[in-house]
Amino acid sequence: MKQSTALDGIPHAFFGRSAGNCGLSDNGDADANRRRAADLVLAGATLVAVYQTHSAECVTVERPWNDADRPRADAVVTNRPGVLLSVLSADCAPVLLADREAGVVGAAHAGWRGALAGVTDSAIDAMVRLGARAERIAAAVGPCIGQRHYEVDDGFRDRFQAVDPANERFFADSGGGKPHFDLEAYVCARLAAAGIERIEALGLDTYGEEQGYFSYRRATHRGDPAYGRQMSVVALAP
Repeated sequence: MKQSTALDGIPHAFFGRSAGNCGLSDNGDADANRRRAADLVLAGATLVAVYQTHSAECVTVERPWNDADRPRADAVVTNRPGVLLSVLSADCAPVLLADREAGVVGAAHAGWRGALAGVTDSAIDAMVRLGARAERIAAAVGPCIGQRHYEVDDGFRDRFQAVDPANERFFADSGGGKPHFDLEAYVCARLAAAGIERIEALGLDTYGEEQGYFSYRRATHRGDPAYGRQMSVVALAP
């Protein structure tokens, strides 16, 4: 379990492999793993998740829902104490946000599609509608695939450059001739562009740190039949 100094005083955590597979669509011990992890952060809290689709959609929790009824979205915010917001990831970037003064928190699942579409912007906008102010929001970017292991093709890079030519700075050429994308740096830049002044990137590489984290890309490269998912959570204390 990792925590961010940017979110000191806010119940939160980025979990890894040691918490077990927390995938909502997985069988086995996933439900128990999520509950056990949640209780480490805020015992007895209502755990809320969304059906993630790599979108920029954000929903606001006014009343917790059951897992079976979770809405399709990739970000979730609330101003309700005791509600533990969660997102799942296995290379995508989990982002946790909090405005302590307003009493508003948020969580976002930022894969490259959602990040490019503005999922963090959606989360920030939703928090502001609840009374937060962008300059007061602290954000932490948790474990995600590192640039060293995130090889992409030219078409991928072209998508980002078409949105903003300055996005070239998030790509580095590899020895093999293909670009490598820095997802963590891109997400941090989007947060900063949205007015977030306190941002902490944990610098944890899900692909490279095999003992610590599940990785979809690593599992795919190896031909593994399945891969796990880690959970990240944030809440307001009751």
